[in-house]
Amino acid sequence: MSASRVFSRTLVSMAVATAAAFSGAAHAQFDQMYAPVAPPKSIDLGKVELGKKLYFDPRLSKSGFISCNSCHNLSMGGTDNIKTSIGDKWQQGPINSPTVLNSSLNLAQFWDGRAPDLKAQAGGPIANPGEMAFSHTLAIDMLASIPAYVREFKLVFGKDKPDIDQVTEAIAEFEKTLVTPNSKFDQYLLGHKEALNKDELAGYKLFNESGCVACHNGPNLGGNSFQKMGVVEAYKGNKEGVEGRSAVSGKAIDRFNFKVPTLRNVELTYPYFHDGASDTLAQAVDVMGRLQLGKTFTKQENAQVVAFLKTLTGEQPIFRLPILPPSSDSTPRPTPFK
Repeated sequence: MSASRVFSRTLVSMAVATAAAFSGAAHAQFDQMYAPVAPPKSIDLGKVELGKKLYFDPRLSKSGFISCNSCHNLSMGGTDNIKTSIGDKWQQGPINSPTVLNSSLNLAQFWDGRAPDLKAQAGGPIANPGEMAFSHTLAIDMLASIPAYVREFKLVFGKDKPDIDQVTEAIAEFEKTLVTPNSKFDQYLLGHKEALNKDELAGYKLFNESGCVACHNGPNLGGNSFQKMGVVEAYKGNKEGVEGRSAVSGKAIDRFNFKVPTLRNVELTYPYFHDGASDTLAQAVDVMGRLQLGKTFTKQENAQVVAFLKTLTGEQPIFRLPILPPSSDSTPRPTPFK
């Protein structure tokens, strides 16, 4: 082999090595914007087991038919996979159900952030006339009519009669366990750089350099700020009856500002956005690129970003389904058709 060909090959090898090093450095710069999902640091197992029962119990609704799991189905990514949820008497809800998975990592709960934590959130749907349509008083009367619940509440909380504070605390404690660690992206962040393939890495690069990381960062890749829907272009989806953060703050400037949704498990949590207007990840990436970033992704770029987003699917919660305590003779019976 001639000296010139050897020199050329050496230059090519050096160029490839330099590009790889630069690419690695660029990735490392953004890697620090994220963190792997970690198991909850401390939980009360008694509250978790009680909260699990309450989460799956439809008797906390007026109809006796709707449970927390109805809209936040743990077999479906913690959502219901429909545009807006179905409430009491088949009412159409005004907004898409956000996933309950990893919700303990959010700065607040609900799209408008009106609940500061999981405990505050848990009591909302029970008394919402468009959701479970019960009242806290009637919900507690129902639980008090079931001897096994009374015994379990006393065992966990040390009180003779359950109250709504105990109910929401137990549900929140169960929800704290609904984290999804060990995604491919988590493995990558923990040093296993081979966890992401070529297209996924290209999508990660696009995700960062296009600006998605500005809102979707942290361990939950979102959930830690409120942002306006439609920065570069106005959003043309559903705006009727949906105020966003302004409904909480009372400030006009917060209108149509929403809590940034987590991207964890996003391939499972379709349809997307507060109104469920995008059915697929490809559609959602296109809309977000244009409206939030002023960028139109090519078909290949879109597919690469989608490939990266699918690496955010973690290990889903696995547990034994609870056996709910039986109603007593005095427990109100379900009335789903009234």
